[in-house]
Amino acid sequence: MKTLYHFIAGKRVEGTSGRFGDVYNPATGEVSSRAPFASAAEVGQAIAAAKAALPAWSATPPARRVQALFRFRDLLVAHQDEIARLISAEHGKVIADARGEVTRGLEVVEFACGIPQLLKGEFSEQVAGGVDTYSLRQPVGVCAGITPFNFPCMVPLWMFPMAIACGNTFVLKPSEKDPSAAIRVVELAKEAGVPDGVVNLVIGDKVAVDTLLTDPRIAAVSFVGSTAVGRYIHTTGSTNGKRVQALCGAKNHMVVMPDADMEQVTDALIGSAYGAAGERCMAISVAVAVGNQTGDEVIRRLAPRVRGLKVGPATDPDAEMGPIVTRDSLSRIRGYVEAGLREGADLVVDGRDLVMQGHEKGYFIGGCLFDRVSPNMSIYTDEIFGPVLSVVRVGDYESALGLVNEHQYGNGTAIFTHDGDAARDFVSRVQVGMVGVNVPIPVPVAYHSFGGWKQSLFGDLHIYGTDGVRFYTKMKTVTARWPSGIRAGAQFHFKSGAEH
Repeated sequence: MKTLYHFIAGKRVEGTSGRFGDVYNPATGEVSSRAPFASAAEVGQAIAAAKAALPAWSATPPARRVQALFRFRDLLVAHQDEIARLISAEHGKVIADARGEVTRGLEVVEFACGIPQLLKGEFSEQVAGGVDTYSLRQPVGVCAGITPFNFPCMVPLWMFPMAIACGNTFVLKPSEKDPSAAIRVVELAKEAGVPDGVVNLVIGDKVAVDTLLTDPRIAAVSFVGSTAVGRYIHTTGSTNGKRVQALCGAKNHMVVMPDADMEQVTDALIGSAYGAAGERCMAISVAVAVGNQTGDEVIRRLAPRVRGLKVGPATDPDAEMGPIVTRDSLSRIRGYVEAGLREGADLVVDGRDLVMQGHEKGYFIGGCLFDRVSPNMSIYTDEIFGPVLSVVRVGDYESALGLVNEHQYGNGTAIFTHDGDAARDFVSRVQVGMVGVNVPIPVPVAYHSFGGWKQSLFGDLHIYGTDGVRFYTKMKTVTARWPSGIRAGAQFHFKSGAEH
């Protein structure tokens, strides 16, 4: 069994804390490696390396910084299959899905390669007599990223390439459940020519997290994960004077109007609810059928598709859905299915009895489909993070919109309809950060920004895109007058431009 390592100042560093966590292959239930859990001192070493690298890197012209990012992008393309296999081996998602994850991360790297254009400031000439004003965007300093298990490659690529393109240095703390893909990505950054200390990685638990949140050398923290942890990250980091963005939990609704293309709806629900075994913050977990006839048609079409899902290990090229990431997560999902039954929902498709021959110890569950779910049930209120879809029936469009707006989460949503007026009204009035119109998983492209509303986001700025540039930079505004031989005399009040 192999032991993993931290990556500090351009070198692999063995853990010295004496604490380790097991990394499992979720398809077999077997331990595949040990991950060292960093002590506060080891995290401090990574922060010190980032701090030492900051002056030279921040002074490097942006056009030169992105040369390393261009090479990094090419290395990610060349190693895409290798990284996808690492993701699948520790997370469990099928290879095609893992490749897609790498691709979405690549798009943000490509966006970061355009940073010279994105860092341009503004200039106003002659705001007063002989006075010019201009603005600069400068790095915030040493940044940290705390990333989740469900996208062990993509989310790190949403963070550190943007941060270092802006001239910052970075300490990454990936999920201890599946850290190998993140380690490999950081190694490729070094191979691409990113200087030692600019990107560092430590594996760990709450000890590592708390060190990053309290160390005064860290200026900004990015987080993706659950709402409970995100609230703690935001509160603790902000209390310690850090800029924080925490992207958190979700309960994404798809509103199905009576005029929707039901074949398109069925395909969209299968992919968005059961892809990656539902372990996505943008997964659709609630289908809101407007009208009983619409609900009947959704169930009629969807139930056989859910029963027919091809579940298997990532090594099976025909598998559409892999195992759950850990045994504890599997138990939690099963518990929600049992709660839904107790609370009175109709379990149309029950995937709990799935047994994978040859993988009996793996963390597998089939797709589950509930009908006639009501808003007071835990399967509706809570983020399950598994392959469980709830169908809620409402009488009209306004009731559907109200359900979405009243929920505590506001990450993503979608409406399926042919009615342009309904779609436009939904986009305008829905209280959710990312909205799809006949698109089930409306994750923005890299040059827009990703983020939710309500309990799905703590902090003011979304991740990547133009908000990413704002998060990883500080605005500095300069007002300058050069001597012209004319003395203005002492001034004791602020004057407007018209007074000069």
